[in-house]
Amino acid sequence: MAQVTVAIDGKQYRMACDEGQEEHLIDLAGRLDRYVSHLKDSFGEIGDQRLTVMAGIMILDELSELQKRMKGIEGEVSTLRKTRDDALLKADKNDAALTGALGGLAQRMEALAKRLAPAPAHSSPNGG
Repeated sequence: MAQVTVAIDGKQYRMACDEGQEEHLIDLAGRLDRYVSHLKDSFGEIGDQRLTVMAGIMILDELSELQKRMKGIEGEVSTLRKTRDDALLKADKNDAALTGALGGLAQRMEALAKRLAPAPAHSSPNGG
């Protein structure tokens, strides 16, 4: 297990994380530090615990909003997939109908061509 030291509100914290996750943990701690700094700038020194709780609530509020947006996007994707599937099904039916119609037309044209074709000339016994 890897260990990293992160700074939040000017204080150092030694933390453990999975191997390869060090940079991610440092990034997350930096983001939390920015929240705490923002709150400190807005409200002044109101205590470490209170700042941490407020930052956590702000983060969870953002997460909640993102989850709502994600559900809306998932709903839109589902609707788009159904619309696409319906359109593909309709296109397949139209293709089948068109193929059938063209096949029937081709048969009628061939029959008409046979009827209109001149009868083969019979050769006369005189060769001429």
